[in-house]
Amino acid sequence: MKSRASMPRIGIEGFLLAVSPLPLLFLSAKNNDIGDLPLWQLTIATAAAVALFLCALTLFRSPRAGKLLGFAAAAGTYGAAFPHIMASPFFALSGTVVLISILFMLFDFHIFGHTARKTDHADRCLERAWWGSLAVPLIVVLDIFFDSTPLWGGLYVIAMSLLIAQILVAHWAMEKKSAWFFLVAAAGMISVGAALIYSAAELIPGIAAAVSFTSVISLPRSKAGMETQKPFWEIFLSHPARVLVVTFLGLCTMGTLLLLLPIAAENRAIGFVDAAFTAVSAVCVTGLIVLDTPKDFTGYGQFFILVLIQLGGLGIMGITTVGLHAMGRRISLTHERVLASIADTSHKDLVHSLITILKFTFAAEGMGAILLTFIFYTAGDTAPQAVWRGIFTAVSAFCNAGFALQSDSLMSWHTTPAVLHIVAALIIFGGMAPATSLVIPGWLAGRRVPIPARIALTASMVLLFLGTVFILAFEWGGLLAGLSVSDKIQNAWFQSVTLRTAGFNSLDIAAIAHPTFLLMLVFMFIGGSPGGTAGGIKTTTIGILAMTFFANITNRKEVILQNRRISAVTVFRAVTIVAAGLLLWFGVVLMLEVTQQHIPVRDLIFEATSALGTVGLSTGATGLLDEIGKIVIIIAMFCGRIGPVTLFMLLSDGQRPSVSRCPDAKIFLT
Repeated sequence: MKSRASMPRIGIEGFLLAVSPLPLLFLSAKNNDIGDLPLWQLTIATAAAVALFLCALTLFRSPRAGKLLGFAAAAGTYGAAFPHIMASPFFALSGTVVLISILFMLFDFHIFGHTARKTDHADRCLERAWWGSLAVPLIVVLDIFFDSTPLWGGLYVIAMSLLIAQILVAHWAMEKKSAWFFLVAAAGMISVGAALIYSAAELIPGIAAAVSFTSVISLPRSKAGMETQKPFWEIFLSHPARVLVVTFLGLCTMGTLLLLLPIAAENRAIGFVDAAFTAVSAVCVTGLIVLDTPKDFTGYGQFFILVLIQLGGLGIMGITTVGLHAMGRRISLTHERVLASIADTSHKDLVHSLITILKFTFAAEGMGAILLTFIFYTAGDTAPQAVWRGIFTAVSAFCNAGFALQSDSLMSWHTTPAVLHIVAALIIFGGMAPATSLVIPGWLAGRRVPIPARIALTASMVLLFLGTVFILAFEWGGLLAGLSVSDKIQNAWFQSVTLRTAGFNSLDIAAIAHPTFLLMLVFMFIGGSPGGTAGGIKTTTIGILAMTFFANITNRKEVILQNRRISAVTVFRAVTIVAAGLLLWFGVVLMLEVTQQHIPVRDLIFEATSALGTVGLSTGATGLLDEIGKIVIIIAMFCGRIGPVTLFMLLSDGQRPSVSRCPDAKIFLT
């Protein structure tokens, strides 16, 4: 397909042209001469730069070839930067995230040429020039960040980027016969050339910043481009998967910066990777920790963690929507549809559903905090300490976060049934949607409830009961040895509940038997229910698969529940969720096994499952992870919170119905 680009997209061509020398930037650090560079790195970087330049020229004329060149440029840039990535966990994390984001954006990129006829050649040249000039400061900032050397380094990359941008400006100036802008572009190119000829390359960043800034503020914006161009945030807020990814990524970034503040650390400054690990674990309500929450964080740091847990559990977009509604303001219809899709509710009931979620959350957390505060106070805490511990534990439990203000989680309270049952109740209600929790009395009374709620409740009760029975059977003479019969039952129940992605533990998880280990893997992978704060593939998914399995072995052609047929689309989605979860789980386990060979495979498997299920339980591997391992777990926790299917949804731009009906294919599976 060949197409002329529309005005909102033509600027991307100028931007890509100006940043095409970017792969060469990664050759500069700690190399004073081109001869010191490995041949493979120089070859890959040069090829990536050429591929990026050709991608800019072909992306709008031959999209398929442009995408392939874009993939090659992204992979080549990552390869050229590989020495930096291996040397620094920060570059490993940021580089991997950027690479995946670019690949997703290229895959989802579509060309529509129907608006091109509304623009002329001069306007398109202007868009290229403006966006090309805007790209130059990005190269300058990256050069400063990498602290590259003057000879064969970022300064020459800046020079090439500025020359390309000024050529675009000169091209537009010739189209419009503007002598002034042509002279400005020529002056910029001459200044860069003079700096290179007279060995004053250190002046290039200043020249580039001044020239590009002058071009950006002086170039007029084309009328057609301003009329058709949407705000840059529309690309993120118009797609449910992108909304989830961007909001959680923003929360994680904000949390990392807050935990890096001096007031957050107790005795020493917190490293970037440790701060990011803690922030992601809190936002994704996981509970895996590399720092001791009560000892390594001050009251401010603990408060920051609590806020991140609450925002991550509720979802910042939902809170924002309710806040705007309370102020009498409305969000756009597009954004309402996106939020309705995320909240799994109708467009008309969106605000009401979100308000119900907030009311139920704060009521449950408040009641739990009051009860826990009373218990902690009677156990010897001072009044302020008991209040803070009660609030923190209640919020962490309801949001299924697993963070505790005791270094041993709840192991010191394993003989206090009140604490175990209050926390367990908060975990159960937090792990289900508020609408599901509110129908529990009717469900227990035998009244008919909505089918999704019935599936979630039935699956949850079956899993909780089986988990308790199996833990009692496998650990009666092991982990539970030495406890009274009553305490054995209550701790087995609590551990069965906390496997539902909560992360608290009243027993030493590192000492579990092998059968219990396998049981925990399955339960952590399943997780909680849709609409709650829990992770995993969800109880409704396993319920749908169980009903499908039963229907197949009894030779039934359809899955029927309460005189309602479960559609094939729902079954397909359940299978997709499980397959995506298993694929992601295998990838995380493989990465951990390759990079963390000093940790037993058993512990790595448990750690990966706990991170992807946002559970937070650990057999002790978390404290043994190096920085690369921590980054792998950070990515796993993030993917587990937004859901494996959400990641693959980024590849789609909406539903694409079949345009034809084809005969059934007969395939033998047994």
